[in-house]
Amino acid sequence: MEKDRYVAYVGTYTHENSLGIHIYDVDVERARLHERKLVPISNSSDLVISHNGKILYSIADEGVEAFHILEDGDLESINKEWIGGMRGCYLELDAQDRYLFVAGYHDARVTMMRLNEDGSIAGIADGVFHKGMGRCIAERNSRPHVHCVIVTPDQQFLCAVDGGLDHVKIYKIDYENGHLINHDILRCPLDSAPRALRFSQDGRFAYVLCELTNVVNVYSYHVEGDNPEFELIQTLSTKDPKEDEICSAAAMEISPDGRYLFCTDAGINAALIFEIDAETGLLTLVCNSRIGGEFPKALAVFPDGKHFMCLNHDNDSIGIFSVNYEGKYFLMDGKPVDVETPNCVYIHKL
Repeated sequence: MEKDRYVAYVGTYTHENSLGIHIYDVDVERARLHERKLVPISNSSDLVISHNGKILYSIADEGVEAFHILEDGDLESINKEWIGGMRGCYLELDAQDRYLFVAGYHDARVTMMRLNEDGSIAGIADGVFHKGMGRCIAERNSRPHVHCVIVTPDQQFLCAVDGGLDHVKIYKIDYENGHLINHDILRCPLDSAPRALRFSQDGRFAYVLCELTNVVNVYSYHVEGDNPEFELIQTLSTKDPKEDEICSAAAMEISPDGRYLFCTDAGINAALIFEIDAETGLLTLVCNSRIGGEFPKALAVFPDGKHFMCLNHDNDSIGIFSVNYEGKYFLMDGKPVDVETPNCVYIHKL
């Protein structure tokens, strides 16, 4: 039987020598990446792929750009559109690929972009700037910074994670008219700096990674009437209790089978794996170990769930690791892949 084919798209900053999105053929069984092509684009800081698997969207200095995904995984540019603000940092799609949502770290803007039926970007539908001040005097937590935007599993709301305000702002999505309606706020602890949010595969739980307090907050989630309900049920540290260094929680992803939550800590250059209880949503630490790279800004779990990769932004590399869940450890698997200032990665099945 023919094996499934996968490619990995890695977006990079392009202020020095890298030129854009690196395309790798992925050998899942051996956990290897083989670079095939480089697609020019300016400062691809995040990528997302449509639910039908035919279109890739990338952030660029000019706004956002759409690409056809060809049969072999190569990319063919369709069009690009301005987002009405400064360069974004995160992309999200609704389940029917009607809108592309953009998070803006630099200007704290949440942008809603219309998409055409062919996947091309039609233009701006709506945009909201976050306003206010954080309590900390440090720049990154003294004013609004939207780190990511996530559509809720029921597709009714958009969660905008603001690390400067210590909020997850919740917008009702008006699909018919293309509007974001301010609906509610999930308030995180002061100076926690929420950075990433992920929902469990069954949609009943939400996980919020906080950069400055170095914790994962676990919430139960459901919609009561017309209101999204988040209830905090667990808080777990991402710090190694034996470590005294200042930590900085960075990236978070859930394994393809939904059983494990992976996150990275850029302060001590470590990765952590938690097991997810399918019934309660609660987390149990499996392992916490250094990854041998610097500033693991993003990560991806291989389709087999037995390997993962860390994108080491500050030393221009991708580290690949094999996981032994029963033994509660992971080990580097092969030589790191050289790539300049990697920002984001998406593993895609062809």
